[in-house]
Amino acid sequence: MSDPEPLLAWYAALTADSVRQAGHFYAPDAQFRDPFNEVRGVAAIEAVFAHMFVNTQEPRFLIGERIVQGEQAFVTWRFVFRLRGVPYEICGGSHLRFNQAGLVVLHRDYWDAAEELLQKLPLVGAPIRWLRRRFRVTLAATATTP
Repeated sequence: MSDPEPLLAWYAALTADSVRQAGHFYAPDAQFRDPFNEVRGVAAIEAVFAHMFVNTQEPRFLIGERIVQGEQAFVTWRFVFRLRGVPYEICGGSHLRFNQAGLVVLHRDYWDAAEELLQKLPLVGAPIRWLRRRFRVTLAATATTP
């Protein structure tokens, strides 16, 4: 069984400088994927997180629930940050797979970019909110359950 706690502690305390410690937690050919990135290798993973510090202010991860089973884990988190001074929060989860040495070989983040981020942005938000309303199922107010 792999222990995700050292990795999660690193994420919870992540800084622009500590991004360079990714090699302590990720295998050299690890895959990382989120709604905006799909990369392979420690240097590329470091670049994704370094980019986060360049483009957001005060980014941090608040780690939530953990489910660990064998060589994999699923972790919920909240990512809080500021963008041009405006606070944002993204809720999501990560599926992690570890190799025999306990290093991450697969890191897949799951979060809804439209709901959690894009619809909150000034210019793009209005059309996305309109689309969500358009495709949302509306239940009759008078519907009763048996």
